[in-house]
Amino acid sequence: MASKGVAIWTGVVLAALLPAPAAADAIPAFARLHHASCSLCHDPIPRLTAFGEMFAANGYRFAPEQGPPDAIRTGDPLLELPDRLRLALRLDAYATAYAGGKPATDFQTPYDLKIISGGPLTEHLSYYVYFLLAERGAVGGIEDAYVTWNELAGAPVSVSVGQFQKSDPIFSRELRLEYQDYAIYGARIGNSTVDLTYDRGVMVSADLAGFSITGELVNGNGDGPAAANHRFGDGSKSVLGHVSRDVAHGVTLGALSYLARQEGAAPGGPTTVNRTWMLGGDARIALDPVELRGQFIHREDGSPTFTLNEPVAVTNGGFAEVLWHRTGTRWYAIGLYNLIHTSGPLLDVGLGGPAGITRYEAVTGGLGYVLQRNVRTYAEGTWDRELRATQWTLGMTMAF
Repeated sequence: MASKGVAIWTGVVLAALLPAPAAADAIPAFARLHHASCSLCHDPIPRLTAFGEMFAANGYRFAPEQGPPDAIRTGDPLLELPDRLRLALRLDAYATAYAGGKPATDFQTPYDLKIISGGPLTEHLSYYVYFLLAERGAVGGIEDAYVTWNELAGAPVSVSVGQFQKSDPIFSRELRLEYQDYAIYGARIGNSTVDLTYDRGVMVSADLAGFSITGELVNGNGDGPAAANHRFGDGSKSVLGHVSRDVAHGVTLGALSYLARQEGAAPGGPTTVNRTWMLGGDARIALDPVELRGQFIHREDGSPTFTLNEPVAVTNGGFAEVLWHRTGTRWYAIGLYNLIHTSGPLLDVGLGGPAGITRYEAVTGGLGYVLQRNVRTYAEGTWDRELRATQWTLGMTMAF
């Protein structure tokens, strides 16, 4: 079954392909600072334009080695202090209807409220951080929070330290246009907390001979609070590598590898080590007005419930996405297909459905409209094929 799943998803990846944009949420603080339209970097928000990708990759600068444009004159050559704190807010609100089982409606207003800040600190140093003031009705806390050194030693190398999403070099979840998520990035197996979302560590990125190369060294256990001993991890580290290359006009291909080691114990059992490894492929075809994206990941967990002598859990999954959006138009259309299969009842995709399942499959389609450069509204529907349930969502995203 595993080989069949690999073959199926290899075909999906070759048919529907994906980008690797820089991770940066919609932050109108830059528009205010530079007196420019949000459309310079986002179209529609928060999706990045080609210029927006370059701006984020440069550490939120128009050009490498550009200092803060709003630095105040203190007379101290070792201080480049912006004359104001760069702040912005992003608000997401939804009205959702559920069908399948007992019909229900839900006002998720607001669903997320973020306070965002970022920008250059020196000619090479920049930062990005956002705090979830509200997430599903509770204070979410810090998610992205990192500093980046660009053009290390004059080379096309950048180093980021802090908390970030491990999947950002492949495809940023924060930049998606759908309410529905990319399930494979947040999927967890058994009792393991290993996934491809938030973690703490170091990310190194470089451009070499036409290849974009990223390496990450992280704690490997997510963004949870520190333990009683003030440590965030058990000392183990996870390693992620990703490489991508433009192979033709509008076509980018990439490959992923990931290794993790995590200690844990089943109730009443001894401490056991779960070793996780992943291999994946990602790709993108961008031919205006259509963009096709896809991701496939093969994952194996040696002891996902931290029980001695349990069978290896094999997981295959990914997503395929299509976006129609003609540059300069206010309408867009999206389609998203998620599929994950695990060899035992161990899967939790973290999207509000049941945990301990073997398979997740969902199809999403929707339309959106840009009301203002920093305000968009949209409608989408998702069919969960396993639960035979439908979810309809009316949403609005604004940043100011």
